[in-house]
Amino acid sequence: MGLKVELKPGERCILGECLITNGDQRTRLLVEGQVPILREKDIMTPEQADTAAKRIYLCVQIMYTSRDPRPHHETYFSLMSDLVKAAPSAWPHMQNISNHILAGEMYKALKSAKTLIGYEKELLENAKRNPSLRRDREQNRQSA
Repeated sequence: MGLKVELKPGERCILGECLITNGDQRTRLLVEGQVPILREKDIMTPEQADTAAKRIYLCVQIMYTSRDPRPHHETYFSLMSDLVKAAPSAWPHMQNISNHILAGEMYKALKSAKTLIGYEKELLENAKRNPSLRRDREQNRQSA
């Protein structure tokens, strides 16, 4: 039995390396075989990738939809390194994503990257609410 995908009128999805846009009626697709599928709500565009975690998600998305994800590994590991330097507490999330990538589990890596986006959002919200925490960390680094 294949995967059933229902698309709302006008909804888009990625099927393999193709972007599919539904017409003006609800549509049900039955997809058989192994092919990457992303619904519109899970598609990240370059314009939307405005944070470190979102850029990682976009990179993983490209790996997921590519026939060969290996050419994108260098970009991913560079983005990962930058994020961990800026937010060391994100390391467990990055480790989880990386393990899925190295195991060839690209869909699981993509879902883990979505969790990372949520974690990054929490960090940014906390930093906005508590700017004194940032100053305290900077003072501690300077005195160390």
